[in-house]
Amino acid sequence: MKVDKDRPSTWKKYESENCLRCKGNCCAMPVEVKAEDLIRLEIATQDELDNSIKKLAKRLKKEGYISSYRDGTEFFMLTQKANSDCYFLDSKTRLCTVYDKRPETCRNFPSQMGTRVGFCPVEYK
Repeated sequence: MKVDKDRPSTWKKYESENCLRCKGNCCAMPVEVKAEDLIRLEIATQDELDNSIKKLAKRLKKEGYISSYRDGTEFFMLTQKANSDCYFLDSKTRLCTVYDKRPETCRNFPSQMGTRVGFCPVEYK
């Protein structure tokens, strides 16, 4: 069966070695992040957060980093490119351009979080 990132029932059991040869399907899925992630990514400052989270969201949306902000949950949705890739994914190498600063969502996927914990949409290059 072919892996489909939008159908978790097709995902394979996660093994860290998968990431070495995978084309990064997980990086073509929507990613919600918290304010702390934006600070780690160095696209926001603590002062901006303390001042007005809504103004920060407006700026980040205007600059193309996020597509939305949900006030109730305080989650920001990172922007995806036209092909669904994460804003921070290099289209040629299929590697994260901010790997050391990546959001918690990415750090914990799929071993601790995701639609189907312990499984991932691995597809080899």
